[in-house]
Amino acid sequence: MQGTLMTNDDASTVQDARPDRDNKVIDPRVRIGHVHLKVADLERSVAFYCEILGLEVMQRYGEDAAFLSAGGYHHHIALNTWQSREGTPPPTNSTGLFHVALLYPDRRALADALQRVRKAGIALDGASDHGVSEALYLRDPDDNGLELYYDRPRHLWPRTDDGSLAMVTRPLDLGDLLRAATDEA
Repeated sequence: MQGTLMTNDDASTVQDARPDRDNKVIDPRVRIGHVHLKVADLERSVAFYCEILGLEVMQRYGEDAAFLSAGGYHHHIALNTWQSREGTPPPTNSTGLFHVALLYPDRRALADALQRVRKAGIALDGASDHGVSEALYLRDPDDNGLELYYDRPRHLWPRTDDGSLAMVTRPLDLGDLLRAATDEA
């Protein structure tokens, strides 16, 4: 199911994700700058990402590609039909993208996103409270998974006694989230 993360029981079967301090780790300022998605119908995808999620078109490459942004950045999401015009989504049980996650600045902005998605009649695949974040899961018109989420402040992240993250997957109270859309800023 989209939006399912490891439970604490599953964590015992996975190696500790913290880096070995003897190895050089990546500079912590590194960020994922953008994602580039192959889509079947460029106009349908631009409409979804812009009219429903609220991104802006920054540039187009004719009828083949569009570069979308939040806040005027050159692009956060690029869409193209170069190898996928009128294509179909990959089959279940194949490798590929699980989801793209859009990080919202606060809970109120995530609540606004939920209102937009509901108004458009788009069904959620899931909605989870992960302790570190609250997340909504859905699919774009090409069946690409999307996570819309906001992070709680780091000092509120759940931790184990040794300081490791203790993320969870619990149902998200959508009514409570929607109330955040009308709360005073």
